[in-house]
Amino acid sequence: MSEEFDYFRDRNIGKLFDLVLQSSTELHVTHQRLHAMEALLVRHGVLTAGELDALEPTEEEQRVLDHQRDAVLARLVRVITESGPAEHPLRDQWESTLRETGR
Repeated sequence: MSEEFDYFRDRNIGKLFDLVLQSSTELHVTHQRLHAMEALLVRHGVLTAGELDALEPTEEEQRVLDHQRDAVLARLVRVITESGPAEHPLRDQWESTLRETGR
């Protein structure tokens, strides 16, 4: 990590802070969009208030939810395991992904 980006003097603390910021951003965006969608659906009479909380997903819906959860966790773990200088910390991982996909 270059010194100009080494605010905490410890790379691990920096990674943890990045993880917290990423998690907070994901949670905030999801919460805002969910609230807006639910409000619109209630306003238009598609749902009643509280109906969303009572939803029990089908097997396929649960599979999609599980896949989305796993993708978010993979992004968070990637922050912890990234390597390289701060200017392009994920370059090694990016190049590896490109090789795996044949690009």
